[in-house]
Parts: sequence; structure tokens; C-alpha cells
Amino acid sequence: MKVFDEKHIKNIVLVGAHHSGKTTLSETMLFEAGLINRRGTVENHNTVSDYHEIEHERNASIFATPLHTEWRNYKINIIDTPGLDDFIGEIISSINVADTIVTVVNGRQGVEVGTEIIWNYIDTYRKASLFVINQIDHPNLKFEESFKSINELVGNHAVKIQFPIKIDGSQGIIDVLKMKLYKFKPEGGKPEKLNIPKDYLELANTLHNELVEKAAENDDALLELFFEKGTLNEDEMRQGIKAGMLNHELFPVFCVSALNDMGTGRLMGFIDNVAPAASELNEEQSVEGKTLNRAVSAPTALFVFKTIYQPNLGQITFFKVKSGELSVNDKLVNPRNNETEIINQLFIMDGKERQFVTKLTVGDIGATLKLKFTDTNDTLRDINSKTTIKPINFPKPRIKKSVTAIEKKDEEKLIDALKKIHSQDLTAFLEYSKESKQQLLGCQGELHLATIDWTLKHVYGMEAKFEKPKIMYRETIQRTSTASYKHKKQSGGSGQFGEVHLKIEPWNEGMPEPEGFSLRGKEEVDLPWGGKLVFYNCIVGGVIDQRYLPSIKKGILEVMEDGPLTGSFIRDIRVMVYDGKMHSVDSNDISFKIAGAHAFKEAFLKAKPKLLEPTNELVVKIPEEMIGSVMTDLQSRRSIIQGIDSQNNYQILKTITPAAELYGYSTDLRSLTQGRATFNTKFSSYQPVPTNVQMELVKQLEIVEV
Repeated sequence: MKVFDEKHIKNIVLVGAHHSGKTTLSETMLFEAGLINRRGTVENHNTVSDYHEIEHERNASIFATPLHTEWRNYKINIIDTPGLDDFIGEIISSINVADTIVTVVNGRQGVEVGTEIIWNYIDTYRKASLFVINQIDHPNLKFEESFKSINELVGNHAVKIQFPIKIDGSQGIIDVLKMKLYKFKPEGGKPEKLNIPKDYLELANTLHNELVEKAAENDDALLELFFEKGTLNEDEMRQGIKAGMLNHELFPVFCVSALNDMGTGRLMGFIDNVAPAASELNEEQSVEGKTLNRAVSAPTALFVFKTIYQPNLGQITFFKVKSGELSVNDKLVNPRNNETEIINQLFIMDGKERQFVTKLTVGDIGATLKLKFTDTNDTLRDINSKTTIKPINFPKPRIKKSVTAIEKKDEEKLIDALKKIHSQDLTAFLEYSKESKQQLLGCQGELHLATIDWTLKHVYGMEAKFEKPKIMYRETIQRTSTASYKHKKQSGGSGQFGEVHLKIEPWNEGMPEPEGFSLRGKEEVDLPWGGKLVFYNCIVGGVIDQRYLPSIKKGILEVMEDGPLTGSFIRDIRVMVYDGKMHSVDSNDISFKIAGAHAFKEAFLKAKPKLLEPTNELVVKIPEEMIGSVMTDLQSRRSIIQGIDSQNNYQILKTITPAAELYGYSTDLRSLTQGRATFNTKFSSYQPVPTNVQMELVKQLEIVEV
């Protein structure tokens, strides 16, 4: 296969909401370029991109799929991505290595929530971007509304390159960059190029002039030329459009029918002629804070943006050559672990098909097999290179489940499989909770979880059970109380004796020191589970020796690790040990530890104990016409509404919601809004549980009556 240099490589990623037509567009692009002789369809499960068995089962993209094609002496690397935000990790990693983002918009719906979610990441990376309004031949097309929604998304920086028309019963596209009409046959394909009809000439000229002005604004030399001539020629316009795209301040809008192959060739021509090549990108900084050297002569550095595991091949590692060039049998070092990898095989992939190559140059995207020490987000570099590529920041999980193997004997095997899944998909988190004694799997939503479950069954041969994780409550008190306890044990020889009198009260930051005691010592213990124990030595007259105070505190801390209400951690209490007794022979550390524990527990139960629950900041983005049903649902989940903001046609609802009420929320929200809403959540604080809820929880756990 021909080796392309950095000036002739274009890397694009197709993004957009679910069912916007990304996979169909990628299939049509491959067909237009002659890479395939026959176009497949998502429904028939024969597209190059969606080739995984689970994608066939669901009739939807789940994984980002690298493809490539050649068009007029340029190589276009294409990554087709999922449209559901459950698989945002696949989308983000693809955006990271793409040079141009092609956002596909369903012409009947305009910009949808899924597109807006993805755009937030595109905006962060500030990558060159263009938009494609799809389904222009559909009878329910809403082109102007779709364009308006794009312009609202990008802050009025979108500009029409094309707009669709009907002419003599056929589909047409007027291109205001080339000032031509492309007229298509019903089956699509190569169009007839015509002059723009008189009925549309005024509109086309207006849009052309607008495009000229937008192009000139992005380059000082072009702006001077524009003032001098009053216009720009096509090549000058291309130069200005490219500059605007690189500045992330100009967003060309095209229109196609991906299904019927209308406008795809012109889109690919624009990508060739205008979209930035690898050599034209803005500067990129390494982890070391140095500008990445993209020269072919520079030491080789690769960035691994994706790994997948296939039973017949093992691990497939996808990477972008960030500097230098890569050849078969090159030895590269992983700076994360200082391990050396040998690139024994080198190829580009079109779905599941591999094409072997001997060399890839800077800017290109490729793959290799069976690397031993390298995962997603790693850098591989020449031994002489000091470059580490900045890793991708993946989003935190939105839902968590406890996970166990169906067969106890498979528990270790399950953990190994989940760790391997995490190494390939960094939005799937695995952690062990010491507090709940559960393995917790965090992911982006129920669909993401279903994909992980499918992978465990079909790739690793594992049956797993996913359940609601235990809610980590906290216990505290609401009033002051006192208690004493005498521990006395005699069984021949030295006995055990210790008596402790103490007072406890709720602690909060900034409260005054306790009154009525002689304060001899104070220790603030920052508890590992949050909150504090403030421990005062108020002993007068030596009734308890100083050396026994640590044992009393230790006994109290042991009770705080297993609260009397629900067995949860206790927090935010201060304790004053003010009296007691000891024995010259029988007193020892264990005696005072036991006495301290019993006295604290008794005082705790008399101090109006209160259960605290974890609450989360929940932010939901909802189409404005659906906010009523979403708010009703949230109120049933004991949510406290913090505020509502408007953004375009959406409402941003901010709440504080108990973590216990968020189980299953991803599925319920999707059902309530037909998948058009999204949410993010993060821990907020511990708040008192309502009395009726506390009584029910204590009753369920059957620990103590309150």
C-alpha cells in the first residue's frame, strides 16, 4: 500500500446523535472512493463499520471503528463513532486523534441532545469542525431549522457551503463556494453539474458573499485583499475557510443524503482540499510542556487511543503517529512502565479487515497486534525520545453496580476480565469498597453496562450478577448525653478493671470549646470516612492515668467503625472523658478500651442518633417540553431543586438528590424522554435522612430500635 506523507493525510471523525446516519455516511464514502463495490446497510448487518456481533444485535454503533479511503491522492482516515452518550469514551478518544470533526445532523431533527453532549468535548479540544445535514431528500426535511440549531450550538459561527433544492422532481444541491448546482438522479451517485437556476441565484450570491466575508475575517492578508478587491477567488476562500476552521471560529455546513449517495463526493473533495492535514495542525504540547515535533525526521512517538480484544486475534492496539515515522520491527518504550514493545506487525484496519503495511508516517493512524505492556492512553516512543503525549481525560462513571460472579469459583477470573475491560475502556471503572465489602463497577449508563455484560459472556465466557450497591450511610447524634461504664473481670490472677465517664455532643466546624470541664488535652481525628472525632482529656486528680487515654479513644473509634443504628460509620462527634476509676493491679489498656467503647455506645444511643445519607449534585439537561414529567419523577426521588437554567430549547435542571434514589435513574430518564435527555452527577454531601426513612432502614437491618 502507498505510504502517504503528512501533507496528504486527513484524519476525520464522524460524530453525532444516535440515528443521525454516521455509519451510512462512512459506508457511502468508502463506496464513492471505490474501496467497496457494494454498499451495506445497518439493517442488513453488512456495513464495514458496524461489524461486531453486539452491534448487529442492537442495530446501532457501540464501538468507534477506524476506516480509511483514498480520494484524489489524499488518504482520509475515518473513525465512525457511536451516537449514544453511554459510549462517550469511544467518542472522546476518537475526537482526540482526529484532525477534523465531521458532525452529522439528522435533517428532520436538527441538533439533538446527543450532538450537544459531544459538542462540549469538541469545543474543549477546539478542533477544526464542519457539519453535515443528512437526509436532505426526506419529505420531512427541516433544513433551515437544522441550520439554525447548528448556528445556535456554535455561537453563530456556522456558514452554509451548500443548501438543498428540488429541481424538475430531482434532488439538487447548490454549492455557494463553487457556485454550481449538483443535480442527482434518484439513485444518487455522480451528479450533473449545472449553472444555478435564476430562481435561486440571488440567494446563492448572498450566501456566497457571506462566505467570502467569513473567510476573509480569519486571515489578515486575505482581509486586506478583500478590502482591495471586494471579493476573493475560490482558492483564497479555501485558504480563509481553513484558517477559520483551525481557529475553531468557522464551521462550514454541507448537506447530503448518505443513504442515497447524494453530495458525498463533494464532501470528500472539500475534506481533501480544505480540511487541515496533519502538517497544518495547531501546535500541541507534550506532558513535559514542550511543543510536539511533527517532523518525519523527529524521534518516533505514538499515542494509543483505543484497544480492543478479539478472541481470534487477541489485543488490537490502535494508535496515531504523533511524530517521526514507524516501521515494522521498530522497538519502542512505554514511559508509563519503561517496558519495551516490538512492533512485529503493522496495518491499517477497515472494520474487521486488515491491510498490512511496512511503514506509517507522522499524522497517520494504524494498528498492531499483541502488545504486552501497553493500554489505552499510553505513549510509545523511540528510546531517544523524551516526548509523552498528554492522556485523555475520560468522564467519571454515572452509575455504579456491585458485581459478583454467578459461580463463586469464578470470582478471581471475573475480576481479571473486568480489569482487562477497563484497560481497553477507561470509562469502565472497577474498585473494591472496603466499607461495603463489594466489588463496584462504574460505567456511563445501563446500555454501557449491558455491553460490558455481553463482553463478559461472549468474549471471556463469564456469567456475572449486577446488583444495587449498598448505600454508605453515616451515623451521628443530635444532642448531648453522658454515660459511664465499669468493666470488671476477675478469673484468677490479675483481673481487668476500668471505669470511664464521658460526655458526647455533636461536633461542627468553628464551635466553641466545651464549658464546665478542665481541658487537659485535645486531639482532632480526621476520620478516613469523612468527618471528625474530637477527643478531650478532662481528667482531674489522676483518677485515670494518662497512659490509658489512647486505649479509651481506641475503643471509641472501634464503635465508630460499626455504628449502633445500621453498622455504618459514625462521624462528627466530640467526646469529653471527665472521670473514671482505675485499679493499681487490675487496670490495663484492654480494660479501658472496653470501658470506653461501652460508655460511648450507651451515650450515643441516648443522644438522639441520626442517620446521614450521601447526596449527589444531579444536573439534568431536558428538552423544554419534557421538563414537567422529569421534575415529577425527581420529586418522587426526594430531590431538592436548586435551580433551572435555559439553554436554547433545553432546560438545565439542578438538584440535590439522595444517592439511594438514583439507582436505575439512567434507564428511567431515557424512558421518560425517549433518550433525549442526559445527566451528570457527583457527590455533594451527607445529609440527615427523613425520620420515616430512617425507621425503615433501621428496621430492615434489625440492629437496634430507636
